[in-house]
Amino acid sequence: MNISTDQWVIWQGWGLTLNATIAFTWAVMALLAVGARAITLRLDDSETISPWQNMLEVIVTAIRGQIADVGADRPDTYLPFVGTLFLFIAAANLLAIVPGYAPPTASLSTTAALALCVLIAVPVYGIRRRGLARYLLGYARPTLLMLPFNILGEISRTIALAIRLYGNVMSGTVIAGVLIGIAPFFFPVVMQLLGLITGFVQAYIFAILAMVYIASATRAHVGAGDENGRTPPSSPEPMENEPWTPST
Repeated sequence: MNISTDQWVIWQGWGLTLNATIAFTWAVMALLAVGARAITLRLDDSETISPWQNMLEVIVTAIRGQIADVGADRPDTYLPFVGTLFLFIAAANLLAIVPGYAPPTASLSTTAALALCVLIAVPVYGIRRRGLARYLLGYARPTLLMLPFNILGEISRTIALAIRLYGNVMSGTVIAGVLIGIAPFFFPVVMQLLGLITGFVQAYIFAILAMVYIASATRAHVGAGDENGRTPPSSPEPMENEPWTPST
């Protein structure tokens, strides 16, 4: 039994190797791209819409609501990135019910790539929201001595994000293989049901954690006070062009 999809070689030749991780990752991406194109091809704003459009609106509304619950002031700004993460991981995990398919999220290379996307997205959204100088100053708060610890914190949580998803999906695959060997006619059904639930939950946790990291990068500077520890008043509107001045 292959623990990781990296060990499952589908094709090899001409000095190239195609393993299951690469093949199934592209298959999931192609399925999502074709499905999104097919559903959005005939969008209708009338009272009667197709079931597919209705499902799409429910998914988008739910993701936007979760982003807003985290505390992001502009959910639509983060919706493409966080929504793509969630849909990709959820689809990759839920397709495990298809015979012959293995979720690419059971590979550490896939989860590490997803975590690196989050690592890059955090400063991108933070700088876009607050500016380069104010974002970088956040690493030196509350004192300059915290600079290396804050940087290590960014790296360690990225590693934890990758290993958490990989460990949960990989362990589920291993446990399913062991139980199928014990009772091949009973446990497959139970493990498939548990796999669907855990796969969806893992996608939700990964997307929520990504959004929490992004929100902390964009709000840490907003909540940071002046030299006297006072915090600026909250504002419903973005403050890129409105410098905050402490009250006297």
